[in-house]
Amino acid sequence: MPRKCSRPSSVTAVGPASRPTAAQAALYALRLGCLSFGGPAAQLALLYREVVEERRWVSDEDYALGLKLAMVLPGPEALQCVIFSGWRLYGLGGGLVAGLAFLLPAALLLVVLSWIYVVFGGLPSVAAAVLGLKAVVVALLALALVSFARRMLTHAAALLIATVVGVSLFAHLVAVPVALGFGALCGLLWSRDTAATTAPPPEPRAWQRSGRVLATGLVLWAAPWMVLRLTAAPVATAVYEALTVVALGGFGGAYAMVAWVGDVFVHGHGWLSSADLYAGLALAEATPGPLVIVLEFYGYLIGWHAPGQVAPGTAALLLAGLAVWATFLPSFVLVLGLAPHAARFAQQPLIGRALRGVGAAVVGVIAAFASNVAVAVWAPHGMGSLDVRACLITLAAMALLATRRVGLAWILLGGMLAAWVFSVLA
Repeated sequence: MPRKCSRPSSVTAVGPASRPTAAQAALYALRLGCLSFGGPAAQLALLYREVVEERRWVSDEDYALGLKLAMVLPGPEALQCVIFSGWRLYGLGGGLVAGLAFLLPAALLLVVLSWIYVVFGGLPSVAAAVLGLKAVVVALLALALVSFARRMLTHAAALLIATVVGVSLFAHLVAVPVALGFGALCGLLWSRDTAATTAPPPEPRAWQRSGRVLATGLVLWAAPWMVLRLTAAPVATAVYEALTVVALGGFGGAYAMVAWVGDVFVHGHGWLSSADLYAGLALAEATPGPLVIVLEFYGYLIGWHAPGQVAPGTAALLLAGLAVWATFLPSFVLVLGLAPHAARFAQQPLIGRALRGVGAAVVGVIAAFASNVAVAVWAPHGMGSLDVRACLITLAAMALLATRRVGLAWILLGGMLAAWVFSVLA
């Protein structure tokens, strides 16, 4: 993280002895990106324990403020907290380097896994390993659904919203954006807390700095888009635009975003199959970093199967890179642009009311998506042909995950090995 970037004037001091050097902070973000398995909850807990409690680089108040901002923004919460922490230490440059270092290991590893999938995915051993990962993903979805429901469904109205959204999506009556918009509208109507909380005034010239960040972000997004339009790459352009919309509306985490992408890429355009959609989610679970990195896998597959005028491998890498750019650029722009206003933005009552409705709708989104994944993994050839292997792996994974005594990486590895053993015995 460059030393030339000034530290924000409103930063809560963490003490000269506790402030890391730029190199230390950057290397820690890279290390966190290599070790952060287990989803956003585990990543946020690891970040808090090491950065706040042990190293004391960031104060407890600053971490809580970054988490509040991440909660009200679309996109991956853990990445956004890492960006905010970097901004607290070294300004814009610190946020950029921290976020990029956190993303880099997952992005590189998933490119390798994507290549293995498209080249060797037809081999029985590889197919068995992917099946084992998919079965574990069903268990992860089930536990995520329970966790979301406990947090979000605290009112009869929330339960009603989740039920309506879940049934409508499972029956393919509405799209995910419509469901999230419905939840936000219901949240505004049912909540009655309108009292605004006191927030500190913004920094001097904070809005000018935010405007520059937003303008820079628009230019960085528009440059690849213009190149795609000029080179007449309709599929790549459509993928880039669609993933940008998903990233900007990506409330509810990676599972809700993948469900949305499934509506567009599988049911809308036919760029991917349902098997590809679920395989990508399984492979992304096997990588560290934010789970929404799975969108890179989808870009890779689309580029491989629709290369246009270039070689499939080149097209796959280019579209994977564009997918990463479209997916994560909004998070950088929103966090770095709104960081000076985080205290005021996170305490707006209207935002809180709308997000409560969105949270209830997200429970329905995840429920419908989990049901579709379970049907596809447990009964790929219809309900009359249940795959006992996948069911057993899912049940074992759920039991191990519930104990919280076995790491996710070991459970994923065990799922792959179990599926491989089943395939050999068969």
